[in-house]
Amino acid sequence: MNILTGNDLKTGAVIWWDGAGWSLHLDDAADAGDDAAAIIAREEAARRVNAPYAINAERTGSGVRPAHIKDRIRGLGPTVRPDLTLKPEDPQAVHEVI
Repeated sequence: MNILTGNDLKTGAVIWWDGAGWSLHLDDAADAGDDAAAIIAREEAARRVNAPYAINAERTGSGVRPAHIKDRIRGLGPTVRPDLTLKPEDPQAVHEVI
C-alpha cells in the first residue's frame, strides 16, 4: 500500500490523502498506488499541502500502519502528552505505535 502524507498549509497539522482530499486521521488514508507522484504534484500545485510525500504502509485489523516508525508517530500525534494525541481515549495507543 502506498499512502500520501504532508502538512496542512494553514495549521501545520499532519494530514493524510484519503482518496478525495486530506484527513487528519491516518486510518482514512487511501492507497495512492501508481498515481502517488501525480497526486502529489497536483495537490502541491493547488497549495493544499506542504511537503507531501509517499510512504509504504499496510492495512491491518487495527487500521493503517506505516512501515516506518517516524510516520507511525506522525499519525498518532504528540507522544509527550498522550492526552493530546489523536486517540486520547486510548492511553495505550502511544505504546502500540512501536
